[in-house]
Amino acid sequence: MDQADLIWHNGELVAWEDAKVHVLSHGLHYGTGVFEGVRAYETANGTAIFRHQDHLARLVRSAELYYMPLPHTVAELRQATHELLIANGLRECYIRPIAFRGYGVMGLFPLEAPVDVSIAAWPWGAYLGEDSKEIGIRAKVASWRRMNGDSFIPESKACGQYLNSILAKIEAHKAGYEEAILLDQRGFVGEGSGENIFLVKDGVIHTPSLAGGILEGITRNSVIRIARDLGHQVVERDIARTELYLADELFVTGTAAEIAAVREVDDHPVGRGARGPVTAELQRVFEDAIRGRDPRYADWLDHVEVPAPAA
Repeated sequence: MDQADLIWHNGELVAWEDAKVHVLSHGLHYGTGVFEGVRAYETANGTAIFRHQDHLARLVRSAELYYMPLPHTVAELRQATHELLIANGLRECYIRPIAFRGYGVMGLFPLEAPVDVSIAAWPWGAYLGEDSKEIGIRAKVASWRRMNGDSFIPESKACGQYLNSILAKIEAHKAGYEEAILLDQRGFVGEGSGENIFLVKDGVIHTPSLAGGILEGITRNSVIRIARDLGHQVVERDIARTELYLADELFVTGTAAEIAAVREVDDHPVGRGARGPVTAELQRVFEDAIRGRDPRYADWLDHVEVPAPAA
C-alpha cells in the first residue's frame, strides 16, 4: 500500500512508521474495534471529504453498540482528520478512522481496556480494480453466509465481524472471481464482502432491505437518493439468488468500491454481460456529486484547505 508521512493516534500526529500498538492490545486478540472507510476528493473548490459527518456519526454509533465510548467527540475527530490531510498534503485519498480496545486487560470482559483511536489516510485507487466501473467485475455467490443478527450486530462496522467477509473474499479469489456475494441466513441476497448490492430489472432498481441484516452503507444511501432524484423507482426488499442471474444490470456500492458494475455472477452473464445504462447514469451523477459539480449534493462535502504542492 502507498504510505503517507503521518498518522493521527490518540490525539497526536506521529510518523507513519511509529504508529504502533502493543502486541497484547485487546482488539488484536478479540476483534474489539470499529472503523470507517472514508474518501476525500479533489474538487474545483479544493479537497472535500465525502459525507464526513455521516461516517463519523456511524463510527460513534458502532462503538456505542459494542459498549465502547469514544474519548473524542465527532467535532474533534473531524478536526483531527482535517489536520491529518493538511499535514500530509493529501488532496485526494482514502481515510481510515479506527477505534479499538487497547492494552491493559486480557480475557473476554473488555470494559476495563482503554479505547485507542487512530486516523490514517493514504492514496488508494479503485478497490475492485481500475476496470470495475466501466467493464465490470465477475462475482461468485459464497458458500459462507452473511453473519446472523442474532449473533453479531450487522449495523455496526466492527473489526471482528469482517472475518465473515474475509472468508468469502478468499473463497471467491481462489475460484478466480473479483468479489464474493454473501446470502443471508434465510438464503436471500445479503451483500458483497465489502459492498452493498443493487440490481436493475425492467427499469426498476432493487436492493436488499436493512431488515436482512446488511450494513447500512453510506454510499448505498447516496445512490438511493440520487436514483430517486433521477426519477428511478427504488425498492428495498428480499432478493432471491436467482434474481442475480436474471437481472438486466447489477452493481455494487461502497466507499472503497464507489459504484462498480457486475458483469457476471457464478459464470452467468448479467444482462448483456457489460455495464448497463442505469449503472452508467448513476456513476456519472455520483461522480459529479463527489467532485462538487452537482449543487444538489453540496451538503455531502466537507471541504478541507489542503495547500497545493509546491511548484
